[in-house]
Amino acid sequence: MDDWLKIKHWYEYTDDRVNVDALRELKKRQSDGVLIIGGIPGGFSEPRELMGDEELCCAYYEQPELIHDILDTFADTAAKVYERVCDILTVDLLSVHEDMAGKGGPLAGPVQVREFIAPYYKRVFDLLRSNGTTLFSQDSDGDITPIIEPLLESGLNILYPCEPAAGMDIVAIRRRYGKRVRIKGGIDKFALRGSIDDVERELRRVIRPELLGGGTIFALDHRIPNGVPLENYRYYVKRGRELLGLPPAEPSPFVRMAF
Repeated sequence: MDDWLKIKHWYEYTDDRVNVDALRELKKRQSDGVLIIGGIPGGFSEPRELMGDEELCCAYYEQPELIHDILDTFADTAAKVYERVCDILTVDLLSVHEDMAGKGGPLAGPVQVREFIAPYYKRVFDLLRSNGTTLFSQDSDGDITPIIEPLLESGLNILYPCEPAAGMDIVAIRRRYGKRVRIKGGIDKFALRGSIDDVERELRRVIRPELLGGGTIFALDHRIPNGVPLENYRYYVKRGRELLGLPPAEPSPFVRMAF
């Protein structure tokens, strides 16, 4: 606790955290169709940066008051910032980066998420939602299946990147949770290192009726890995768009994010 108290002031609210002129400019751009995305420190990832993985996981049991104080501070500051933001504009999407899981599952379980992380998320998103925000996205690699329900209880409604190699099956997730959860990602990036047939199988695995009709952004579950043949990537873009009933992608330097 003593170490945290030495740096706590860096996380506390001050008026200069909010640039009113920049917000007014963003409001003008929003009227032109620009998406306004707001962020908050991760409820797991930021304490981990301060303490380390093992120390944080032990602190859930040995120093819960420390973790509560850290996350309460984050929530207080975020709430005060977004109160001022919402006086000027509506945030379209709240985003949080966590990376709180590996192939063996999450580093914080349902009990810890409900006690520590979800109240923090909920406080911030409830404020934004009361001012018109409808979307709340979390970025976490690994298998977060055991904590999806408590995350949804906090208001979270978008999961990304849904890593198949860790057991995140977007078809199964949609069947279980319906459109309570929106999905971004879910296509195994490593399939592109294989053959054209491997790419075809992976596309057909995920482009299913359950995932059509809204609530899904089909995409690779991370950046394109080294060693992917160019012809495989081109096939992935072309065939994926065909299966989704989309027109061919226009030649463009941005075609790597074609769908």
